[in-house]
Amino acid sequence: MELLKKLLSDLPDGEVAEVRIGLHWTAVVIEIEGKQRCGLSSTLENPHEHGGEPQVPKAGLLETLTGRQLAAFAHRKNQPTLASVGVAALNALLPLPETVSEINAEHVLTDYGADKLVAIVGHFPFIPRLRERVRELVVLERDPREGDLPAEAASQVLPKSEVVAITGMALVNHTLEGLLRLCAPESLVMVLGPSTPLSPVLFDYGADILSGSIVTKIEPVMRALSQGANFRQVHRAGVRLVTMKRPGLTYSK
Repeated sequence: MELLKKLLSDLPDGEVAEVRIGLHWTAVVIEIEGKQRCGLSSTLENPHEHGGEPQVPKAGLLETLTGRQLAAFAHRKNQPTLASVGVAALNALLPLPETVSEINAEHVLTDYGADKLVAIVGHFPFIPRLRERVRELVVLERDPREGDLPAEAASQVLPKSEVVAITGMALVNHTLEGLLRLCAPESLVMVLGPSTPLSPVLFDYGADILSGSIVTKIEPVMRALSQGANFRQVHRAGVRLVTMKRPGLTYSK
């Protein structure tokens, strides 16, 4: 949990304006120095049980907490929905990066992985296309589809992979730091997806490229995700996809 503690340690604070926990995506809006920012996270949850313990104990009162208090929920390993809220708050509190590009993560992986062994943790929609464009592609997934390997195979696959892409959802389920440690020092490592914190802290833990999201139209995004929108719909509502690279990255294609 050292990575998560470092991400949370230097955050500014702010007033929580709104929290939405959608079917697929969670969003938190925080006002910082008079400006609102919106952070996203994948929505994780435990199986629903009628009469069981609530997944969000303070449901309806989350706006009474400060931004940093809400972000601290990212530590909740056994309460995945609260962890989703925490990561969304973390992403809202992070200062916007000064230098980003709008290079698509799929294109980055195609360029760097053309003649290499590529491993992806998480089953992304672009995988069928990417499989045709790289030398070899291995997909690791907690709920494997046909052709995927189970997530437990990471310890065998990641150390020998030349290019690794890890879903930002791994921060929400507390596996990101362990996955980064498995990657070979000479490999190119990307963390991608809307849950990905756009923070240089991740570079200190082995990431080379971060492909995440910036919400540009808060109200339409909040409305869409609270009505069950998938990411394609949320993206259209008002999300900018951006990529930032580790300073001095000289990895050759």
